[in-house]
Amino acid sequence: MTSRTSDHALDHGNAEPVERAIRSLAAGDPVLIHDAADREGETDLVYPAAAVTSDSLAHLRNDAGGLVCVALSDTVARAFDLPFARETIDHPAADGGTLSYGDRSSFSLTVNHRDTYTGITDDDRAKTITELARAAAAPDETDFADEFRAPGHVHLLRGASGGVAERRGHTELALALADAAECPPAVVVCEMLDDAGGELPPAGAQAYAERNGLVYVEGSAVLDAFR
Repeated sequence: MTSRTSDHALDHGNAEPVERAIRSLAAGDPVLIHDAADREGETDLVYPAAAVTSDSLAHLRNDAGGLVCVALSDTVARAFDLPFARETIDHPAADGGTLSYGDRSSFSLTVNHRDTYTGITDDDRAKTITELARAAAAPDETDFADEFRAPGHVHLLRGASGGVAERRGHTELALALADAAECPPAVVVCEMLDDAGGELPPAGAQAYAERNGLVYVEGSAVLDAFR
């Protein structure tokens, strides 16, 4: 299986879990992605944004527990004129310094779709997320400000322009898989936490995936496959 973009040719020597993850996303099913022990060391529950329902939001809240975000490709973010949050906040706190895992933040705006009410309910967030996917599939046909308002309850992440070759965060890993699955360049990512509120260890995430019939993939496998 190959991606739509030539620079994402799949290396089949490292592809088995990656191919299963691609098939899952193409079918609208969630997958688990662990970035790396020397980075955040977290596993995210990832959905293709177009497939999200209110039940998906309940799943993310109850079984993942982290922050529900939508990652958009750099191309889409540029089309919508979405900035990095750190570049637009006029406050000394915006100088966050170097992050503990040695990377930069991908956070952009927070938004609600204009047809939502408070924006925080599962129905409202599902509406915002699926409309983001629809917009991401045809960015040149979307007036972003006409359809979405900020601030809101869905956090947007902006993917690196060079994808996984430039940055190996969950944002880029998930977008690479979505691209290969021929999904719109919009994916939901949410960190998996344990019962004590810390990050769910990889072994726990793998066990969760096995119990629930989901695919677990290491970020290193994604990096190796798309090179």
